Amino acid sequence: MSRGEPDRVSAAEARALLLRGQGLLDDPARRATPASLARVIRGLGYVQVDSINRLERAHHLILGARLDGYRHRQLTHLLERKRSLFEHWTHDASVIPTEWFAHWKPRFRRWEAWASARPRVRQRLGKDPKAVLAEVVERIREDGPLASADFEHVRERESKGWWDWKPQKMALEFHWRSGRLSIAGRRGFQKLYDLTERVLPEAQAEDEPDAADHADWAAESALARLGPATPSELAHFWGALRTPDARRWCEKAADEGRVVRVMVESLDGAKPRAAFALPDWRRRAARAPDAPDRLRLLAPFDPVLHDRKRTQRLFGFDYTLECFVPAAKRTYGYYVLPILEGERLVGRIEPRHDRDGGRVEVEKLWWEPGVRPTLRRRRGLDRALGRLADLVGAEKVDWAGAARRALR
Repeated sequence: MSRGEPDRVSAAEARALLLRGQGLLDDPARRATPASLARVIRGLGYVQVDSINRLERAHHLILGARLDGYRHRQLTHLLERKRSLFEHWTHDASVIPTEWFAHWKPRFRRWEAWASARPRVRQRLGKDPKAVLAEVVERIREDGPLASADFEHVRERESKGWWDWKPQKMALEFHWRSGRLSIAGRRGFQKLYDLTERVLPEAQAEDEPDAADHADWAAESALARLGPATPSELAHFWGALRTPDARRWCEKAADEGRVVRVMVESLDGAKPRAAFALPDWRRRAARAPDAPDRLRLLAPFDPVLHDRKRTQRLFGFDYTLECFVPAAKRTYGYYVLPILEGERLVGRIEPRHDRDGGRVEVEKLWWEPGVRPTLRRRRGLDRALGRLADLVGAEKVDWAGAARRALR
């Protein structure tokens, strides 16, 4: 079978498909309800959960950028009452629709086999790993949902950092990662663990998909949300496939006509990249709605920004999360939010939530080269900051002197 010449996908088409797949072309002013929030999360596939709270938790910022009226309690309702979402890992800790729980069962098995073979994991479980693993399950079975803090432990040595968990904490994470326990809720931001059979009984009872069905789901659902993608990008979306497996899937699916080979162009004029796309990618791109006419502030962990190289290729925007970079070596700041205007990333801003003062303080602002702070753009930024303040529960927005000067 002759493969022919692959279709060319322009950077603008690839960008539109990505933004559409990640929910940023939908109307953010539509009514926010638990049902509309569930649709947003299903469309995204997952929402990354992160503990950094300088401004707001990442998952709330991600959802607030897509739904103006989003409130924290709506997510809690879906997670802890309806149980239509669960917490586990994709490429990182995430909130995921429960309808796909069965596709995490292969991951549970792989992780347990991997962790059980690691001396470092056994070491972190203490002198008697089997006893510790059994202890936490029995305590939870008898007492109900528990946090790590509910287990007492006298350390055998001085702690060497946040990762140097006590054995019971390691056991809780071991059982969670292997599917025996689930997150039943949170106490503050501390996870409360319970038996999966009590938290998600129906989902736990579902059969594990076979390898072919699992690969089909992982790859096709990723393509629908990413637009044209390489096997590596497909594998990394859910973290459900290894790159060689994703490559074999792509080649087989292309031969069967389920996907097509394409060449994706870049804004910087770099050589087009070989990728794969759903057969109707051109129709999807043509039918993608125009981006909302507004400025939006994206969390550093927003899925559109997750692949920094792709962000550079499709948006011409060089972005690095610098909270893990020593202060003296940062180019911008600790927790900087890119500014999305329509389909363009036009700047970046560093706001901080002053909880005691009830305000969002804008510490710094940078516009991209060639972007002018017009009156219309400044007003759009004011509105975006007002929505941010509303989301985090602040009463006002203040500007530091350096940030205000950048408005001119």
